[in-house]
Amino acid sequence: MRMKTSPRGAVPGAGSWSPRLALLVAATFFMEFLDGTVLTTAIPSIAADFSVPAADVNITMTAYLMTVAMGIPLSSWLAERIGARRVFCLAIATFTAASLLCALSQDLTMLTLSRVLQGAGGAMMVPVGTLVVLRGTPKKDLLRATAFLVWPGLLAPVLAPLVGGALTTYLSWHWIFLVNLPLGLAAFLAALRLVPAVGGDSTRRLDWLGLALTTLGVGSLLVGLELAGGRDAGVQAAAGIAAGLLFLSAAVAWMRRSSTPLFNLTVFGARTFRATATGGFVYRLTISAVPFLLPLMFQAGFGWDPLRAGAMVSAVFVGNIGIKPATTPLIRRFGFKPVLVFASLASAGTFALCALLDAGTPEPLIFALLVASGAFRSIGFSAYASVQYADVAPAQLPSANAVSATLVQLATAAGIAVGALLLRIFGSANHVPGAAGLAPGDPAAPYRAAFVAIAVLMLLSTLDSLALPRHAGAEVSRPGPTPAAERRRRRRA
Repeated sequence: MRMKTSPRGAVPGAGSWSPRLALLVAATFFMEFLDGTVLTTAIPSIAADFSVPAADVNITMTAYLMTVAMGIPLSSWLAERIGARRVFCLAIATFTAASLLCALSQDLTMLTLSRVLQGAGGAMMVPVGTLVVLRGTPKKDLLRATAFLVWPGLLAPVLAPLVGGALTTYLSWHWIFLVNLPLGLAAFLAALRLVPAVGGDSTRRLDWLGLALTTLGVGSLLVGLELAGGRDAGVQAAAGIAAGLLFLSAAVAWMRRSSTPLFNLTVFGARTFRATATGGFVYRLTISAVPFLLPLMFQAGFGWDPLRAGAMVSAVFVGNIGIKPATTPLIRRFGFKPVLVFASLASAGTFALCALLDAGTPEPLIFALLVASGAFRSIGFSAYASVQYADVAPAQLPSANAVSATLVQLATAAGIAVGALLLRIFGSANHVPGAAGLAPGDPAAPYRAAFVAIAVLMLLSTLDSLALPRHAGAEVSRPGPTPAAERRRRRRA
């Protein structure tokens, strides 16, 4: 595809990057990620207002997350067809309008449909916003630019229970959506001013078959994972996951032979990008399971109240933020491979230590452990977010961006599903004396076993990182000659 350019022949903003633009995109991401899980603490209130069982309200979260994941492939094509600026502004407007409809909902059906519309806006914000930033960012500034884009995914899952609980307790669940209105309006006005107006390619054709197969595959996988995380997982969950993998395999086969594929799959030729679908996927999966497991362990396992548990989980947020200024210097000093190996090993270590906690563990010690876990989580997220684009050509950015955004959504859903599945497995074993080394009657035992399991799973990410080339992503982590090239230059001198 030949992208239309400005009169001077260059994409506006190319060769430099705008921190204000990156911060704007990050703010919209935060709204999108937060709304994915913020309703968790408001479910009882919504159920009471609509006079429906609390379990039925879960459909509003599932519908939102599925719409986001399934809409990403189409939004990527829209950005190329009509221009990223138009699509990004449309996404903010759609998300904001849908938030108002959610707040005005009078029954569960209207709320669910409004959440679907909100998810459609979120689906356009995720890949298109990232694309807007990446297209104007040279490789040497990629680390700083992606540092802005990483924090929403780190903070939103941790803050969601606190934000949702506070708004629901002191105001009402409607305010979860109403707070998006001023934020959305401000973001829309800022986008009109900050996002470069780059024309799209009106001749860009849509790969309908590729879109259908990809959408069906992502949707089926999410349904299967949602069922796997429920209490009645079984044949239906396996069928959903199998169908999803089958559809996605068919999509890959089709796009490899199509003259105008939905995604340019040659992007997987870059080892650093493949890492996002291998070790990066495992890393995000295990990390996503932690905010799900921790509050449950503190409440069901230790007998804490929700406020006490939520306050303790906020330690992860402290670690995320506290280490953030150091993540870029660390990557520049040591390179991507050592940082990724360290982050995954250290994260696995904190998960193993979580398995040693009990109700009698001093709270300052628990808090310190979770701060460390949040710091390692932040380092790993930042490294993966940057290294995946290190060797991606500019023409491949739209495809790489959409594939990465889809994988992030799937990894998040898989993390929650795997966490729930582990609890169910170890919870059943906990009723059998001596089974799996668990202590019968100890309510925290299944959670400890689950943390051991995800610690072991995290080591798969470590193995994948060890297989990366020594100087993987050096153009991004260390702009200029690689260390080896610099040594050769010095010897010649």
